[in-house]
Amino acid sequence: MPKPLHWCWMNSVPESSVKFHLKNRKWKHKIKIRIGIKRVGARRRYEGRRTRQKRKGGKGKCQFHTISHCDCDTDILMIRYVGQRTRVDGSSMENTLTNGDNLIVDKISYRFHEPERFDIIVFPYQYKENTYFIKRIIGMPGETVQITDKGEILINGEELVESYGREVIKDPGLASDPITLGEDEYFVMGDNRNYSKDSRFPDVGNIKRADIIGKAWLRIYPFDKIGFIRHQ
Repeated sequence: MPKPLHWCWMNSVPESSVKFHLKNRKWKHKIKIRIGIKRVGARRRYEGRRTRQKRKGGKGKCQFHTISHCDCDTDILMIRYVGQRTRVDGSSMENTLTNGDNLIVDKISYRFHEPERFDIIVFPYQYKENTYFIKRIIGMPGETVQITDKGEILINGEELVESYGREVIKDPGLASDPITLGEDEYFVMGDNRNYSKDSRFPDVGNIKRADIIGKAWLRIYPFDKIGFIRHQ
């Protein structure tokens, strides 16, 4: 199942200065040194910059100052609050998403509005650490969901009109009887309905609002399928 990327914090590098004594006061070449630090998820860049000071006797002195620019904090904030890369493992969301798809999960939108029906969301699987499921929202908080023997999805007794399901549902699971969702609960299903472990089954069940990490936003791999994910 998809796992979040792991990010590491780089150790600090001490600042230093190198002094160059120039014999030619008309020296015009610029000095710029960049030191690359290998990183995972964070980058520190060190650039050199020279300043020239005049001395008595016509000779110039050039000082090299090390200036550090670190975007470690920014990267960590991005992965924690804004977006996260994840990989689809399995066929439960076909034909919308396929095995091996690499996605960017939008983690910030739900800070400004509530999830909507048909959003494709990511949430943790409660029985396995570092395992996440990606499913589509079918039932909203406060609604009653039921799936008939014919595979029809009923919301508050009325058939839900949608075209995301790959085929007719064969196993209603828990939803063979009406399920009334709490005020912070969502009923989710995979688009490949007969090959999906979702809210129809007790080890997944209804998804709490607080457990929703974000929604699938952008597919970045395979390259021939790069694009925004269709929800509505």
